[in-house]
Amino acid sequence: MASEIIVDHREKAVSLLKADSDKILKLIQVQMDNLTMPQCPLYEEVLDTQMFGLSREIDFAVRLGLLTEKEGKDILGKLERELSSLHEAWERK
Repeated sequence: MASEIIVDHREKAVSLLKADSDKILKLIQVQMDNLTMPQCPLYEEVLDTQMFGLSREIDFAVRLGLLTEKEGKDILGKLERELSSLHEAWERK
């Protein structure tokens, strides 16, 4: 029974983190679709705040044992690659 609860909590944690990651990904995608300047202070502040919050959520989940460190790095890595693509697209514009 206890192992079922742990699995359930782990699945919920992963699901919530991926949902938060998807929200940030949507912010990035809107910027890419419009090629709005990524150096916009408001955009950078919102995105930085969202990324920081997600990294803290991931750290908390890792510390609770609900997520492996690799899984957390994979989630953040995907977002960082998208951010990099946005900056590259802006530079090519």
